[in-house]
Amino acid sequence: MRLDNMKIFRILLAGLGLMATSMSLAFDHSHSELNSILKNHVIWNDDGRNTTVDYAGLEGDRRVLDRYLASLTSVTQSEFKLFQKRQQLAFLINAYNAFTISWVSKNYQNIESIKDLGTLFRSPWKAKRFTLFGTQVSLDFIEHDLIREPGRFDDPRIHMAVNCASVGCPALRPEAFTADRISDQLNDSVKRFLADAERNRLNGDTWFISPIFKWYKKDFINTSGSVINWILTYQKVADNSNNKVNANDIEVKFTKYDWSLNIISSK
Repeated sequence: MRLDNMKIFRILLAGLGLMATSMSLAFDHSHSELNSILKNHVIWNDDGRNTTVDYAGLEGDRRVLDRYLASLTSVTQSEFKLFQKRQQLAFLINAYNAFTISWVSKNYQNIESIKDLGTLFRSPWKAKRFTLFGTQVSLDFIEHDLIREPGRFDDPRIHMAVNCASVGCPALRPEAFTADRISDQLNDSVKRFLADAERNRLNGDTWFISPIFKWYKKDFINTSGSVINWILTYQKVADNSNNKVNANDIEVKFTKYDWSLNIISSK
């Protein structure tokens, strides 16, 4: 008995669906190995406003980290495209952070800043040292060409999630980002960053904010019309939460960015 064209089409669709599901399930979207690394070697400081990394201790978990990095590099472009959007975002943020801490952990004893891993002619973020989707890529490529690609995610909260291994950077969370929690994790990272007076603070009518808001100004404007409008959606004025802040009356100045390594103190 012959199957009609509609039945054949349905069978093919079902087969493709099963294939997509199996490919997605092949990768550990709980990012359990990275989660273990971060949980064991990243420490909250200043009431949860920033973190430092125990790079020395991380050396003892090098095999776990290497296995996780291998799982990232084993994902093909076609497999990645089958991931859900939230899975893609978690994957890319975790990849950026994992590649960064792996590179820094191999060099932390000889550097004071991740900038020291660059050269006179090339910043460390432009070095093609990492394999993703079968291609040698840089950290800049992961952040700017993938995560910040227009139309892909369009979410400025990622600037509080990707971590540059520096004191001035928003905190590296002591956990991996996962698709089922990523929105809550991003919101939490934003609020913790904005609560850190070393990086962002309102003083009278002047808002001293991180240079991150200058470097990526366009992202915040595209989402909220202005940097201050974007900040105000996440932060209430601590001094008097009953006062309404008029973004037009606020003067903006930028705090100094601290490029020192986010390493746990040995004291």
